[in-house]
Amino acid sequence: MTEIHELKVPARVGVLGGGRMGAGIAHAFLLAGAQVLVVERDELSAQAARERVERDLAKSLERGTFDGNLDELTERLSLSLSYADFSDRQLVVEAVPENWDLKVSALRAVEEELDESAWLASNTSSLSIDGLAESLKRPAHFIGLHFFNPVPASQLVEVVQSKHSSDELKTLARTWVEGLGKTPVVVNDAPGFASSRLGVAIALEAIRMVEEGVASPEDIDNAMVLGYKFPIGPLALTDVVGLDVRLGIAEYLESQLGERFAPPQLMRDMVARGELGRKSGRGFYDYS
Repeated sequence: MTEIHELKVPARVGVLGGGRMGAGIAHAFLLAGAQVLVVERDELSAQAARERVERDLAKSLERGTFDGNLDELTERLSLSLSYADFSDRQLVVEAVPENWDLKVSALRAVEEELDESAWLASNTSSLSIDGLAESLKRPAHFIGLHFFNPVPASQLVEVVQSKHSSDELKTLARTWVEGLGKTPVVVNDAPGFASSRLGVAIALEAIRMVEEGVASPEDIDNAMVLGYKFPIGPLALTDVVGLDVRLGIAEYLESQLGERFAPPQLMRDMVARGELGRKSGRGFYDYS
């Protein structure tokens, strides 16, 4: 087994949740040399998670972004339905849906299984890291690691420090992100952190412009891509993230920061119609 001191990431990593984000996080740690355990809620979800991770690994090898053996990588990936299997993990990253009660219950359940020396992180994109830490028995061992979708292509991880995070963990978290070949952006806990707060603010204004008939989604996105050098327009990015996900973040930010984050009615209507973006086949653009 590879020892932790030979890596810039922990040798044994757990990921709770194997959806798009969880699978991407697992992919990143596998490429960095870790043994990765993904825990899912049932057999069907676990199989889907394995397929997502293996597909991302194969694409990385095809693109030449990693020079290795696919069989060797997949041998270091394991799936489970039991939180108890996290007992030997040195780090577990929670990647369940963006719901406060679900996050708290999941993090508490994972913490119960971990060794007292192990670290715990949340991939939340907006929920309070201080608040989540205060729901745990060992808040000093908890931090936010906010990965971006799609994880394999993104070069950024937001390291969100709570007021309880130990100095050792703050240093380790930056080292882990660099070990993944990504760049850490360090922020102190605040509603929406830095990335979600700014990203959602821009997206909400772009949606209001569509709602008011100012311009088409294509022209709004082109204005930001060509005029401001955004790699992707705010509406196209909203389709990638998911309108339902961004609606939830906007509602949370409105509750914490006020009316300027109130979701436009167009956004609510699109979510109600099931127009969630790429994952549903239609959002501001048609992917069918």
